Amino acid sequence: MENVHLAGEEEDLYSGYNDYNPTFDSEELENDVGFQQAVRTSHGRRPPVSTYYSVTSYFDGAARPMTAVRAAGYTSSLTRGSTFDPLGQSKGPAPSLEAKNEDTPEEKIKILEKKVNDLIEESCMAQSIGALQLALEKAKEAGRKERALVRQREQSGNADHINLDLTYSVLLNLANQYANNEMYPEALNSYQVIVKNKMFSNAGRLKVNMANIYVKQKNYPKAIKFYRMALDQISNAHKEMRIKIMQNIGVVFVRMGQYSDAITSFEHIMSESPNIKTGFNLILCYYAIGDRERMKKAFQKLISVPLGIDDEDKYIPSNDDTDSSMVIEAIKNDKLHQMERDLKVLAEKYIMTAAKLIAPAIETSFATGFDWCVDMVKNSQYVELANDLEINKAITYLRQKDFNQAVETLKTFEKKDSRVKSAAATNLSFLYFLEKDYDQADRYADLAMTADRYNPAALINKGNTVFVKQDYEKAAEFYKEALRNDSSCTEALYNLGLTYKKLNRLEEALDCFLKLHAILRNSAQVMYQLLLEDPQQAIEWLIQVLSVTHTDPQALAKLGELYDGEGDKSQAFQYYYESFRYFPSNIDVIEWLGAYYIETQFCEKAIQYFERATLIQPTQVKWQLMVASCYRRSGENDSFLYLSWHINIACLRFLVRLCTDMGLKEVQDYATKLKKAEKMKEIKEQRVKSGREGSARGRRESREGSAGSADSGHSSNSTKGERLSAKMRSLPGSNEPYEASSPKEIDASYVDPLGPQMERPKTGAKRRVEDDDFADEELGDDLLPE
Repeated sequence: MENVHLAGEEEDLYSGYNDYNPTFDSEELENDVGFQQAVRTSHGRRPPVSTYYSVTSYFDGAARPMTAVRAAGYTSSLTRGSTFDPLGQSKGPAPSLEAKNEDTPEEKIKILEKKVNDLIEESCMAQSIGALQLALEKAKEAGRKERALVRQREQSGNADHINLDLTYSVLLNLANQYANNEMYPEALNSYQVIVKNKMFSNAGRLKVNMANIYVKQKNYPKAIKFYRMALDQISNAHKEMRIKIMQNIGVVFVRMGQYSDAITSFEHIMSESPNIKTGFNLILCYYAIGDRERMKKAFQKLISVPLGIDDEDKYIPSNDDTDSSMVIEAIKNDKLHQMERDLKVLAEKYIMTAAKLIAPAIETSFATGFDWCVDMVKNSQYVELANDLEINKAITYLRQKDFNQAVETLKTFEKKDSRVKSAAATNLSFLYFLEKDYDQADRYADLAMTADRYNPAALINKGNTVFVKQDYEKAAEFYKEALRNDSSCTEALYNLGLTYKKLNRLEEALDCFLKLHAILRNSAQVMYQLLLEDPQQAIEWLIQVLSVTHTDPQALAKLGELYDGEGDKSQAFQYYYESFRYFPSNIDVIEWLGAYYIETQFCEKAIQYFERATLIQPTQVKWQLMVASCYRRSGENDSFLYLSWHINIACLRFLVRLCTDMGLKEVQDYATKLKKAEKMKEIKEQRVKSGREGSARGRRESREGSAGSADSGHSSNSTKGERLSAKMRSLPGSNEPYEASSPKEIDASYVDPLGPQMERPKTGAKRRVEDDDFADEELGDDLLPE
């Protein structure tokens, strides 16, 4: 289509629009060049209308668009140089914009200012995501750029137009970033630069930041000084800020132990603008100085602090008003409602803690003081806390080991509302479970579940009562339901893992404990449950357990057992010895250590372990036999004989008693043997005693000097005579009620309970018999060992 320029034409612009020829048919339109060009325009590419053809007007062979579709004088295919100017006002193309001259001083200053602002913003953003080092680097760079900016202004002669707000922002951000990176001296210097500059208005309040740094440095006197300086420079119009500074002053006085000064600050705040945190701190100060009456008054002030929170009823949607319901649905969980909930939870926490703290101090007994707190709470805006305080009272009884009072207190809640009833029944079920009264525990668990089916603690208690009855499948169902109600319930997950172990479903048990380990990274109990059949992996888990609990004797013994199974005796001995050191009453550990010393041929050291086992299990004869065998192997025959007689006498006494009770005829035989053994023991004791007396007499004679050879010979003969008479006395007399057994009846065999003794290594060659001067001579009794 030709582009028609209409600006200079005088004829009627809209003439010919009514000259429509109805005789046109489709063939003529197909052959018409102007119409086909119009079809190729944006109008022609539109979707077809409901009629068969489109209407087009002609002016002397030149096609014009319809005004209903397109403005006159415009087509989508304009020729070069043509413009739309129906009124003839065009003066040609507009001139191009002039390029900015960035070399001018003013333009350089603007660019540098923008760069400084960008760096401050980047520093703040880095701080918000925790990149403190990056935030400090950006703050330092902003400081360098700002100083360059000031120099550039001075060089250009615009020193009077220095941007003080930008300088203040740079210095303040730099000081904050120094403080965040715990570079306290640098932060104090930066704050000092701002505070000392008189051109910065309201800079005195930054002394609060400086005081906070002194608190972190534990320089409390200087912190108090700067807080008070900041308080003097802040007008009374900023009441909230002044209250916060006074609260900081009170907290610092508490850390310094100056409770009277702290009380002065807190009392002023509670009279001017009371809040929950200050009220709680005031109670702590009164408790520290032991002022009973003022504790009561402070508690009453605490529960009367207005929270500024509306009723929860406003969040209940109305069925009648749709618009109101939509608004309530929108604000039901918004930020403001979350803040209100957090404030209420914080207030309840402070009130509960304060009540538990002062209850034993404000009255003669804990129960009376708690009852007073409950009465005060019932008459306040926290009436819902009264029941929680009562339950807490029962828990306090439980911590004091007063189970009866705890049970009596909890039983009073059986007629309360469902939430309180469920909590009380849950605690009662737990108490009865600890006392192994499983029927009562099961009854109260059912009561707790009836009051609140979604109470995970009640479901766990119910599962525990089923677990002890060995119905593990049903117990697993209760634990799973508790986890469905509260996925973070670690008790249910742990018990479920134990249940799967009982059911021998080890893969599922392992999955439970691995999930629990991801939640409780430092739980030794969880890591101990992860011990598998693979010894190496079990060793790794036990080492992790010992990294948390270094003195657990069971874990140490288990690790020693695993190393022993792997054949590493030295590592096994190390862990068994550590286990014995922390818990010296484990029989298995004692037995292993004793056997280890026997195996390494240190029987003297094994004796102390078996003797300890004898003390732990005095009725077990095998430990005494082990001690006797150790004495024999170490060459202490006297001790071996003495202990053997002692064991023999103990066994014979026991046999005599059993045969007497049972009426057996062998009682006389055992009685005879017992009498003979007791007589032999008595003779041995006398011999040992005489030997000790002889040794003592010999030492005295050696101190006094030798008495001569004749006396010495007489002494020697007398000593030999005493030994002979002792040996004669050891023989049975003719009037004794028993006769010596024939050699065939004597059983002198002895079997070492520790097994055959290892052959000791030979340290030298054996001397020939013919070289021995005493080979053919018999040794007398006087040369035999006593």
